Amino acid sequence: MHLRTTARRRSGQLAPPWKQSGDRWTVALWLLAGAVAIWGAMSLIGLLLTHIVDRGSVHAADLDVNQWFAHNRTSFWNSTTAIGTGLAETITIIAVTAVVAVILRWRTKRWYEAVILITAVMGELVIFLAVTAIVPQRRPPVSKLDPAPPTSSYPSGHTAAALCLYGCLAILVLWLYGGRPGAKIIAAVLCCIPIVVGISRVYRGMHYPSDVLAGLLLGGLWLWLVASTFLQQRPWGRPAAGQAAGQSANNRRRL
Repeated sequence: MHLRTTARRRSGQLAPPWKQSGDRWTVALWLLAGAVAIWGAMSLIGLLLTHIVDRGSVHAADLDVNQWFAHNRTSFWNSTTAIGTGLAETITIIAVTAVVAVILRWRTKRWYEAVILITAVMGELVIFLAVTAIVPQRRPPVSKLDPAPPTSSYPSGHTAAALCLYGCLAILVLWLYGGRPGAKIIAAVLCCIPIVVGISRVYRGMHYPSDVLAGLLLGGLWLWLVASTFLQQRPWGRPAAGQAAGQSANNRRRL
């Protein structure tokens, strides 16, 4: 399969994978099977953490990090981490997803990229809620700077949601505008947001570090599945349409 150009991706000449395969249910079932597999793996890891290693060295290392942050809080970092955790609050995730989905539809003249974004965000939410229904509630025994939600501390839903939302946006930026100079910088900044969110959640006493790592794993696995299903060619390291045309002309002149 030849690599699609950036211009073609923006022009609407892109067939969804279900049209390529001839059966949209194939894609849905593939994503469903992947979601179930991720749910099973994350639930197993969570049960191991809460029932087997919850009193060992792993748990002690987890708690040491939480206690260090709790003992070294400052007003500056309290305010800064409030912004960090706010980047992945439920209302923020919903608002950003909705606004960006509309912008993607307007800019590309199709729903393809918007569907990818919505699938990444909503799929993560479903998997996260399914995992928290299996893994028991546990939060670090330190003072907390935010109200504790009713869901389990494992995995970090804020971190997983941030990775799926901002990570998906980074992929789409590279996919649509990979040939432009600022695309990689924007993508890099977007990729840093989940890390900021994860550290903020640990600092504020809402999660163990292992919860954040689990959130990154959950979000990363689901985002990889969605991106590899809908975007079957890598978006990076590919020239834009104008650059590709110029390179072709230069090659013809050399011949």
